[in-house]
Amino acid sequence: MTTIVDYDPAHRTSWLRCRVLGFLDTSYYDDVWNERPDTSQIQLVALHCEVVVGICDIEITGDLATINTIVVHPDHRNAGIAARLLREGRRRLPGAVRMLDAWTRDDAPALRWYRNNGFTESEHYLHVHKSYDESAEGFMAPGGLSKPLLAYCHATLSEQQRLRQKYHRVHVCRRFTLSLAPHG
Repeated sequence: MTTIVDYDPAHRTSWLRCRVLGFLDTSYYDDVWNERPDTSQIQLVALHCEVVVGICDIEITGDLATINTIVVHPDHRNAGIAARLLREGRRRLPGAVRMLDAWTRDDAPALRWYRNNGFTESEHYLHVHKSYDESAEGFMAPGGLSKPLLAYCHATLSEQQRLRQKYHRVHVCRRFTLSLAPHG
């Protein structure tokens, strides 16, 4: 049985493991953390046998709530855990929140999940990753430093074709939004 509970510091190791393994087969595979950030007001985990198998962290600013992380361990996918985490996260949102959003890249399962849960796409831009073996042409390093070996940049969608010809990792970053009815 999987239960949804508040994150506790005792979950730290399995939280980190779940996040790494959950993103490993996605375009966020290199977004690895060695510490859990403490910025989200809603911090939920799905536990199976006291091990974190799902994560939902939501940050709240005024009438906007943003999903910072929602991920399920690969061994526990397709069991409704992410949807349960989302439902519980929504239940805990303050009444003043009118919009829930999330930013994600172009991973088909994630896009499908957001759409199936009532979110709509509203904004787009590019995430461009320059690796050490790709051209540094056009990149300028700050004074005294040599050419950049790695870079992570944002670009407009109008640059997509040109950038995809030059760099291996170019992802469309998409904002998904869900309008929330007033509580009451």
